[in-house]
Formats: sequence, C-alpha cells, structure tokens
Amino acid sequence: MKVWLDELINEKVELQIAPLIDVVFLLLIYFMVSSSLKRSEADLSLTLPGAVQQTQEMQMPDEQIIEVLKNGAIILNGKEYNDPSKKDLLGLEHTLDRYRQASLLAKTKAMITIAAEDDSVHERVIDVLNACAGAGIKNVTFGSSE
Repeated sequence: MKVWLDELINEKVELQIAPLIDVVFLLLIYFMVSSSLKRSEADLSLTLPGAVQQTQEMQMPDEQIIEVLKNGAIILNGKEYNDPSKKDLLGLEHTLDRYRQASLLAKTKAMITIAAEDDSVHERVIDVLNACAGAGIKNVTFGSSE
C-alpha cells in the first residue's frame, strides 16, 4: 500500500487541454443558439412625432384677457375656471400652456392682459400671475376692466 501511495505522490499531474477546448466550444455554441438577435434602432422603420406645420394661416388672437372680479372669480374667454375660494388654478394654467404652445407653432408671442376690477382681491391677481409663470408665459401686462 505504501508503494502505491509513493507512486501516486511522485506522479506528475498534467492538465488536459483538449477537453477544456471542447467545453469552451460547446458553451460558445450554446450561447450563440440561445441568444436572440436584436434589430438596431436604425433598422426599425418608424417616425417620431414632431411639430406639425400648418398648411393654412390660423388666426391667433394677439392677446388673451384674464378678468379678475371683485368676488374672486377668474374669467378667461368667458369661462370661469375655478371656485373663488380655491387657490390652485390648474385648469387655467393648462389652458394658458396650450395657448403658449399654439403661439409658438404660429410663430407669435403669447401675450396675457390681466384686467382686475378695482375692488378685486390682490391675492387672486397673484394667483393668476403664478398660473402664467407655470405655463411659461412671460409677456403679462395689466389693463383696466371696463
């Protein structure tokens, strides 16, 4: 038994490279077959949305007039946008944002005139100014409500 153990210890251990190459090739074939080919984005035939060019001239109003009444109501184009007790004017801001986008497409400036009554609450005027700022409109002037 001791002789056999001595022979085992003195025997050189060699690394067989041929089976390792076979395993590497098998793994390579497996990953090539199981992978899916993706089409690059340039090969896909799709068009991204963009700005629409108008074929006929559209009549845009030069300015929008926002009225602030003494009871706190805010009116744009004959439509009252919120309850006078509420401070958030999300509907007004959304409408002003759409007006700004339409003005950009028509290549005109979006202009707002705030017409506040003499006895109106100043806080409501500030709320309208905040809605204009939220919509990105910078051309805001004040006028008289008559």
